[in-house]
Amino acid sequence: MAISQPIMMEEVTELQSYLAVPRDITLIAHRNPDGDALGSALGLRLYLEKKGHFVKIVMPSESPNIFSYLPHFYDVIVFDLRHDDARAALKEADCIFCLDFNGLDRVDKLGATIQQSRAVKVLIDHHLDPEPFVDHMFSDTEASSTCELVYNFIEEMGDAHLIDEKIGECLFTGLITDTGSFKYNTRPNTYNVAAKLKLAGVDDYKLNDTISNSLKPKNLKLLGHCLANRMEIMEEYGAAYIYLTKKDYSDFNIQRGDTEGIVNYMLMMKSIKVAAFITQQPSIVKISLRSKGDISVQKIASENFNGGGHKNASGGAQYGSLTDILDKFKRIIPDYLPKIEV
Repeated sequence: MAISQPIMMEEVTELQSYLAVPRDITLIAHRNPDGDALGSALGLRLYLEKKGHFVKIVMPSESPNIFSYLPHFYDVIVFDLRHDDARAALKEADCIFCLDFNGLDRVDKLGATIQQSRAVKVLIDHHLDPEPFVDHMFSDTEASSTCELVYNFIEEMGDAHLIDEKIGECLFTGLITDTGSFKYNTRPNTYNVAAKLKLAGVDDYKLNDTISNSLKPKNLKLLGHCLANRMEIMEEYGAAYIYLTKKDYSDFNIQRGDTEGIVNYMLMMKSIKVAAFITQQPSIVKISLRSKGDISVQKIASENFNGGGHKNASGGAQYGSLTDILDKFKRIIPDYLPKIEV
C-alpha cells in the first residue's frame, strides 16, 4: 500500500513487524547512480545490517569513483558487469527496497525482475509522480534527497539511535550532492537532518572537501574546453547550453562522473535561468537540465526528452543526431521562457 507524507503510524507498525525478524533484503537504485542513490543505499544497508538482516545492493550500472570513500562501495553488485548475480539478488530477496527512482524504467532491464518478484517491495524516493509498483511507498517530492527520506524512515522506525558516523556519512553525501552543497532543493527538515547527522559524528567539512575538491587535471581541462569551445548562450531567452561530441569523449578520455556538475557553471551567469548539458553517447543523446526559481525543467524534460526529475534539476535522452537534438533544444526554449526585452 502506498504511504504519502506524513507517514501513517499503522503503516510504520506494519513494516516494523515485518522487519522484526531477519530477512534477505536487496536494495536497488537507478542507473548511473549519483551521490544520493549511493548514499541512500549504503546508509540503509548499514542500518538494516545492524537490525540483523542480510543485505545486498544492486545497481544497474557502475558508480563514479569519487564516492569510493563510502563503506561497502566495492561490494555493490553491478548489473552491467554481473548480470546473473544481480538478477539472483533480486529473485532471492524477501524484501526489495527501491531507492531514488520513481519508475521501473529507471533500472532498465532489472525492472521486469522486480515486477515479477514476490518480495515485499518498499520505495523511498523524492521524484515526482511515483509509479504504483510497490507495497509500501515513502514518497515526498518536497524532500531534498532520498537520503533525507532514509533518515526520516529510520527515525520513524524508532531507530534514530542506531545512526552512527558511517551511516551518517552515507546519508550526508546525498544531502550535499542533491542540494549542490545546500544551494537548492532545501527545506527546514533538510537542515534538521543535517544537524542530527553532525551530532552523530559526521565531519561535513571533510566530506564536502572530498566530494568537491578531488578533480584531476583532465577534469579542469575538460571544464575549460566546455566553457571556451562548447558553450552557447541564448541571451534573448536567458538560456545556455554546453554540448559534447563523441570525439570530445575520446579526446579527453571522459569516464563516468567526469562531467558531473558542469551544467551548473552556466547558472553562475546572472541572466541565465535555464542551463542544458547535452552529450552525444554511443547510441543516444543525453540532456541534463538545471533552472533557477519557478522555471520547471522537469516539464521541459518530460514533454520533449523522454525524461523527468525535479523542478530545478531534470534530465532525459533521445535517439537522433547531436545536431538534431541541439536544434530541438533551441527550438523549444521559446515555448518555456519569455523573450527578454533588451
